[in-house]
Amino acid sequence: MKQLINEDIVYIGADDPNLDLFESQYTVPNGVAYNSYVVKGKDKTVIMDTIDARKTGEWLAKMEEALDGRTPDYLVVSHLEPDHAANIGLLAEKYPDMKIVGNATTFRMLPNYFTIDGLEDRKVEVKEGDELDLGGKHLKFVFAPMVHWPEVMMTYVPEDKVLFSADGFGKFGTLDIQDEWEPEAARYYFNIVGKYGPQVQGVLKKAATLDIETICPLHGPVLKEDLGKYIGLYDKWSRYEPDQDAILIACACAYGGTFKACEYLKDVLENMGQNVILRDLTRQDVHQVMAEAFRCPKTVLASSTYNMGMFPAMERLLNTLKHKAWQKRTVAIVENGSWSPAAAKAIKAELAEMKDITVIEPVVTIKGRMKEEDKAKLQALAEQLVKA
Repeated sequence: MKQLINEDIVYIGADDPNLDLFESQYTVPNGVAYNSYVVKGKDKTVIMDTIDARKTGEWLAKMEEALDGRTPDYLVVSHLEPDHAANIGLLAEKYPDMKIVGNATTFRMLPNYFTIDGLEDRKVEVKEGDELDLGGKHLKFVFAPMVHWPEVMMTYVPEDKVLFSADGFGKFGTLDIQDEWEPEAARYYFNIVGKYGPQVQGVLKKAATLDIETICPLHGPVLKEDLGKYIGLYDKWSRYEPDQDAILIACACAYGGTFKACEYLKDVLENMGQNVILRDLTRQDVHQVMAEAFRCPKTVLASSTYNMGMFPAMERLLNTLKHKAWQKRTVAIVENGSWSPAAAKAIKAELAEMKDITVIEPVVTIKGRMKEEDKAKLQALAEQLVKA
């Protein structure tokens, strides 16, 4: 059955519930959706992106149904990443008269993936603000370089007030999963797009000039209600501002002593009226914790000493945060070391390479198991965190 965005725009994407790792690195327990659309004008018909090769057969069947006897005049390539572009060559061969729409960067990169006969005669190279007339309907192109590849562009349909947002406003999870948008959209944003906050800000400024009633992303649900909420979250996230009033405690521990101290600190903070998220980095997905660190204003980094440095799980978290441009946060440090505690020094060295990170002093140092004097130090740390 055809899934209509409106009478002229049809969804032809597919759910992939069996994918284990998105981009071969991010866990997706609820799978992912690859989105593609057909847009029909009075005179011309457009395919908005293809999808991942894992779902080619389903996509082709939906496309044929949506076209309902029409032949596509254009394929718009919003983004060349293979989960959206895997079928460009197949579609070009299937419809030899179909034009391919992209920007200069799109066409510089396209030969890295496909050899398309007669491409020079088939390509329609657009610039920022250009429009394509479909007959009673127009496609206006909004460039979004480095959100999150250099060729990315979004497409606006003024007659329908629809924005095809490429990877913007995407979300992990298949479309048949009824869950809250924010957690998996945030994890998607901070892992896929989050490094490029200034570029996202640039696109949001462009979007503010458009009258948008529907957002059609390349992953996740089509957004029609409360768009101000989603755009507001993207504005916060791309400014590196927290959107949750909570303290994250991220713990990397070998034998449990450091984690017990973190549990104690969590209880103290909660008794002070704070919302607290405690994560065991040795068992929790690092990309999930990374997204939570972006969403929380304050983070406690607690680590056992290991080989005169921090525990490997903590090292991985900090490397991930640094790579994704984590910034503008307040951090407290708890270290543990039986004979020569050294985790804090290593953690500080990593934080020093990040932007606008405020470290609360002094560091709390535990040797082995938590003792009464350590509890007093953790209570004092909790007071400083609340005041910070």
